[in-house]
Amino acid sequence: MSEATVTSKGQVTIPADIRRAMGLATGERVVFTQLDDGTIVFRAKRRSILELRGLLKPARAGKRPIPVKDMSIDRR
Repeated sequence: MSEATVTSKGQVTIPADIRRAMGLATGERVVFTQLDDGTIVFRAKRRSILELRGLLKPARAGKRPIPVKDMSIDRR
């Protein structure tokens, strides 16, 4: 188990073994997420939302869009 101390400025140095395990490099960003039970999850921020651009294929020509009313799972 690794430990760190919070400075008077609210800064923490991430222990070297944790940085290695997470593959963190100088200048990389990290994200803290608080879960409902109070647990804090700490992870590397590896992707920008901008990197997702173009991931989805555009609608094919000649295909009609599906109306929202027809998307209902329980439609009968």
